[in-house]
Amino acid sequence: MAEKSMYERALELFPPVALRATAIGVDRGEGIYVWDENGRKYIDFASGVAVVNCGHNHPYVVQKAKEQIDKLIHGGHNVVYYQSYIELAEKILGHVGSDYKIYFSNSGAEANEAAIKLAKQVTGRPGIISFKRSFHGRTLATTTLTASNAKYRRHYEGLLPSVYYAEYPYSARTGLSDEEETARCIAQLEEIFHDLIEPEQVACMILEPIQGEGGYIVPPKSFLQAIRRICDQHGILLAFDEVQTGFGRTGKIFAYEHFDVKPDIMSLAKAIANGFPLSAMVAKRSLMDQWPAGTHGGTFGGNPVACAAGTAVFELLENGLADHAATMGSYFKAKLEKMKANHQEILDVRGLGLMIGMEFVTKDGKPDAKLVESLRSIALEKGLILLSCGVSKNVIRFIPPLIVTEEQIDEALAIFDASLEEALKQR
Repeated sequence: MAEKSMYERALELFPPVALRATAIGVDRGEGIYVWDENGRKYIDFASGVAVVNCGHNHPYVVQKAKEQIDKLIHGGHNVVYYQSYIELAEKILGHVGSDYKIYFSNSGAEANEAAIKLAKQVTGRPGIISFKRSFHGRTLATTTLTASNAKYRRHYEGLLPSVYYAEYPYSARTGLSDEEETARCIAQLEEIFHDLIEPEQVACMILEPIQGEGGYIVPPKSFLQAIRRICDQHGILLAFDEVQTGFGRTGKIFAYEHFDVKPDIMSLAKAIANGFPLSAMVAKRSLMDQWPAGTHGGTFGGNPVACAAGTAVFELLENGLADHAATMGSYFKAKLEKMKANHQEILDVRGLGLMIGMEFVTKDGKPDAKLVESLRSIALEKGLILLSCGVSKNVIRFIPPLIVTEEQIDEALAIFDASLEEALKQR
């Protein structure tokens, strides 16, 4: 009897609740590549869902993690202090600003939970405004904040009360100019304030500066700046979910730097430690200092090994990796734009840095999820791992490790182009 694959063994052990993008059993990874249990090599342009920004098993990150393992694996941040915990905080706050403080936890959802708990605690207000097509996590509270897929909420109602959903710009779909699209979204937000909840009852607005699961949608700068002004006008805290956009993904260490808008609160995770479980919530010192002891906590947040890896990640970003991501992103996007010019099925190519989305539609302009699924499947057969996104699952997202080179981008695009042609023929 043939030995079962990892996938076949896993089917007997795990529930279907975790939707899997592939059936690959991975044995090891290095740089932009992974090797499966049979020794086959794949180009990984999923990066563990935007986690391994420095590439799989980056030697400097591995070195720092191993050094920490030899000294201390767990101390408990509610019990003692330790060097890697403090060093990573100093690194991040040194970039964000000395008027901020940081709280470490384990996942993006936990960081977003901390963000809304802080906002409610400090303001004493009940309301939260999230945005359509958002994704903020899968805990009960962050499921409430998420507005990109109704199935995420099915059978979990009722959820967190007093959450309202505002429009997020999507010019590729509406056909409006950036100015018109911003005006449309702000008008709908004003309707929420008039019809549903007064702004003085809103604790915070939480949004992704670039929407991730919702379709890799980049808003106009004017939109985020208008949101900042409205929050300031009404004493509403502005929270940015930078779980997917952070740590160099957009060509800057944090995406907010592209928009000349600084949030009051920011949630971080995914690439923070290049694969070690870690997240953080950063907020203004004036807010953090009002958060009473014991009103939030956790056992594993700020793990010593994860923090050591995180410090290594930040050093790499500061020493040129973020700039490299910006350069490679421009190169990659230009290549995709040329591809778009030859295919009417491609509605849009968008993104910043190496967070790039390509949206596909049918001849009558409707989202074409079937084409995207076929394209992903064919590309996987040819050795390229890709993920989709968008509320209709009709967007291919390109999220390679930030260390990717022009030659490697060209290698991946050759596979992608051939896969697209094959998928179109099958359609």
